[in-house]
Amino acid sequence: MNSINSAILEPRLGWITLAILSVIWVWLGWFWGRNAKALDEYVLAGRRVGLALGTATAMATWVTSNTTMAAPQLAFQMGIWGMLGYSLGAVGLLMFAPLAKRIRKLMPNGYTSGDFIRLRYGKTAWRLFLLISLFYGLGWLVSMGMAGGILINALTGIPYHYGMTIILTICVSYTLLGGFRAVIGTDFIQSLLILSGLVVIAWLAIDNVGFDRIHTAVVEERPQLLNLLMPAALMFLFNNLLFGIGEVFHSNVWWSRAFSFREGVGFKAYFTAGILWMPIPVVAGFIALAVPALDLNIPAADMVGPMVAGELLGVTGAVLVLIMVFSALSSSLDSLLAATSILVVEDLYRRHLRPHATGQQLRRVTVVTIIGLGVLTWLLCVPRLATLAELLYFTGAFVASTIWPIAAGLYWRRTNPMGAVAAMALGSIAGLSSYFAIGFYVAALVGAFVSMVIVLLSTWLWPRDFNWDRLQEAHPQEETPC
Repeated sequence: MNSINSAILEPRLGWITLAILSVIWVWLGWFWGRNAKALDEYVLAGRRVGLALGTATAMATWVTSNTTMAAPQLAFQMGIWGMLGYSLGAVGLLMFAPLAKRIRKLMPNGYTSGDFIRLRYGKTAWRLFLLISLFYGLGWLVSMGMAGGILINALTGIPYHYGMTIILTICVSYTLLGGFRAVIGTDFIQSLLILSGLVVIAWLAIDNVGFDRIHTAVVEERPQLLNLLMPAALMFLFNNLLFGIGEVFHSNVWWSRAFSFREGVGFKAYFTAGILWMPIPVVAGFIALAVPALDLNIPAADMVGPMVAGELLGVTGAVLVLIMVFSALSSSLDSLLAATSILVVEDLYRRHLRPHATGQQLRRVTVVTIIGLGVLTWLLCVPRLATLAELLYFTGAFVASTIWPIAAGLYWRRTNPMGAVAAMALGSIAGLSSYFAIGFYVAALVGAFVSMVIVLLSTWLWPRDFNWDRLQEAHPQEETPC
């Protein structure tokens, strides 16, 4: 894709802006992670993250490329419920708050979400869960890499493949240099930039166009966007609620933070982050409703956000959007790279291949894994086979099937292990079938419902006792600096 002729920024200005941001993030990654030598320091920031940094990293990580790109796309396609439905993703953070507190209490030495599934339900459930988690993680990485290329191209005219390569290279570089300390530190700054940028963009958009003009144009040209009874939009509302909960509950991105927070911080950090995040998709999605008033020709639904922002705000606004989007992409990509790499190293490499690996060896393998994930993501981003929403919600069937096995496993002593396996397997199959038979907006809804029924029935009919002390497993890594 090449949109140099329609881009708001000159490619030269775009390259300069990206170069400045890249240097800043890489230097900060090195600075914050220069003393992270031991494995715990490198992958979990020494388990001493406080409330301010904890809240910022949770909020910034959840402001993904999908928020800045898919929220406007869904508002453009489904109207009011599109952007409001996307904001329900905050419920996942809010509901994970008490889980984070319990995770930290039950598993003070834990490293990954896979550790919990393995110890709680056994190896069959663990391997199925790893398949779901790694599939979702790779899909999320690809969606963000794609979003980086699309956004940079739409705003600057820099070709898609160059923009996508830049964002992946920078995130891999500073995550590699600083580990989880770099992720936490840069997330704090990125969250401030994202919030500031959204406030400025929202104010300028309303000032330049106005609510009356936007409402009149939508009523005349696309009245269905204001229809609160649109069936697909209503289904999407509940589907996205469950999808967001499933994303947070199962993903090692959020479990790794629960392990890294200081005792007593997890609940406060996740709850505050959820409250701060909730209005962001509404603001991001609102500008899509300005398309009829601006008489824009949108070539692809997932380009609506940057195109409207560029049309409304001009060169200065486009630079602001580029900085905000770069921050949103970076804050999510680095978190996912760090969390997925430790999941691969701990649950695949150490548990399956090298059970006696030392901390030094695990840290070196983590570095190699981060690079490998970056390269694999780049290769999958090159063809750009789907829109962002299609790619994102394809994984909904899988992650929603993990909600009940995880929640029940954390609180109910008698949850049946085989019931958890069946819930994840059959929930994924049912959700995936509905994705193709009905649409992307019901996959998570169906997957979560089937999983819930199986967990509840199996626990009621065949309860199995579990000793919570089994979750206190120690990690046999060396603490000697590398």
